[in-house]
Amino acid sequence: MSKLAALSLEQKIGQMVICGFNAYTSDAHIEQLIEKHHIGGVIYFRRNYKHVQQMADLSYALQQFNKKHSDIPLFISIDQEGGMVARIDNDQVTLVPGNMSIGASRDAQLAYDAAVICAKELRLMGINVNFAPSLDINNNPKNPVIGVRSYGESAELVSELGIATIEGYQASDVVATAKHFPGHGDTAVDSHYGLASVPHDRERLMKLELAPFIQAIQAGVDMIMTAHVMFPAFEPDQIPATLSRKVLHDLLRVELKYDGVIVTDCLEMHAISKEFGVAEGAVMAIEGGADIVLVSHTLGEQVAAIEALVQAVRSGRLSEEQINTSVERILTLKEKRRMAEIQPLTGEITEQFGTPESKAVIRQLTEKSITVVKDEGQSAFDTTAPTLVIWPEVRHHTEVDEPIEQAYTLGPALTELGMNVKELRLSTHPTSEEVASALAHAADYEQIVVVTYNAVSELHEGQVAIVRQIASRPDVNLTVASTRNPYDLNQFPEVKRYVCCYENRPMTMGALAKVLTGNIPAQGRLPVTLSSDYSFGMAVN
Repeated sequence: MSKLAALSLEQKIGQMVICGFNAYTSDAHIEQLIEKHHIGGVIYFRRNYKHVQQMADLSYALQQFNKKHSDIPLFISIDQEGGMVARIDNDQVTLVPGNMSIGASRDAQLAYDAAVICAKELRLMGINVNFAPSLDINNNPKNPVIGVRSYGESAELVSELGIATIEGYQASDVVATAKHFPGHGDTAVDSHYGLASVPHDRERLMKLELAPFIQAIQAGVDMIMTAHVMFPAFEPDQIPATLSRKVLHDLLRVELKYDGVIVTDCLEMHAISKEFGVAEGAVMAIEGGADIVLVSHTLGEQVAAIEALVQAVRSGRLSEEQINTSVERILTLKEKRRMAEIQPLTGEITEQFGTPESKAVIRQLTEKSITVVKDEGQSAFDTTAPTLVIWPEVRHHTEVDEPIEQAYTLGPALTELGMNVKELRLSTHPTSEEVASALAHAADYEQIVVVTYNAVSELHEGQVAIVRQIASRPDVNLTVASTRNPYDLNQFPEVKRYVCCYENRPMTMGALAKVLTGNIPAQGRLPVTLSSDYSFGMAVN
């Protein structure tokens, strides 16, 4: 690996930038950034993934192309948080549960085991950095961007499970990234679209929001990702944490004594790009104390950011000494996690991913997460009764959600267990026609399961209308199962049986079906507080 002294200014700046591109193979976009601009890393999204062999081949091709121009290996990164936030989610890989599912399980050992499984499969595909876990504390039910990406609302729970996850990744030579510092949990604005603020005083922030990050620093986390969120207690000016020297240097580096790598969240998010501009944001972030800037999408913005950083050093705005310090951290981490050990993925591919042993661990964790919040005042779930399942499909693309095709839903899971089930699918944003159709179908059934799906601050009014109208029938045996944010119950507290699943992935639906039919007990515990003091952990029948 090149020593720092052998690198030109442009090569050093390149090491401090991670970029994305839109292709399944190495293309002119990413090759220009590697060859001409010397970037130190790449970020993958779903747009880069078709199957595990293709992903492994892409990673190997990028590293081999990079070798022609540098002997410093690339960071190859991804947001593979698990559950509903996963760039790779087909059945070739072992998809681990999301953080709130893990929070409901309360099992740190299984959290560690899941991270090891995820990390080993990422490394097989040539991915050496995971932008996970989120250590945000979700103490704001109206948070539109964190939600189930958090382990819960308790600093102790988030710290315990977050550290177990970090240790699992790093034990397997995948860089773990604690995010979003100093905490994105208590916000009501999505920083993809606007600039949020956390107004609490310093004492509260240190005891709650910052507590998991402090624990992660003490545990030796490799990387910390910044939040595009304002914290007036630390930075009185209207500047988000990503760009604030008071937050990144004075608080994170000096006060909390963190000497690992600081990476920004993507600078193309509107909280930065619309307020400051990507190029200026890149310079301000490095001025503030970040080591790496992330520019995920647009070639013009990526080049502009790199050129702005070079110019900032040449003009004296940024010192080369600071650049050297950051690059030393980057080189040290790449060596520590053995990133120069690059091998093509060959052999029987399917045997290396999604093994029975791995899936058994994830199934155990998933089954421990299913949480019965309410089960009162009505008949037990009847496994012999004809049953209607109303299933919401994710058809709308947002920065939080990506549309997915999912054949194995709750209906098939209950059918496998011998039940007579009809499943009706509609949008997570059902039209008035879809609502009317759902209610017309429901009129023919006395036992109904309404699955709800809420990725933002409140459940869509169409889903709420369906639940409320069915719940008003005196003859109905109704179960409502939330499959993302658990707060849906706040919009229809009259529901008698309510189950939280935290995600709608196939293994979770299998676990829900087992709980509903009494094949396994419900073991999950709510990781967040709903508006009323509901009980939890009760058997359904």
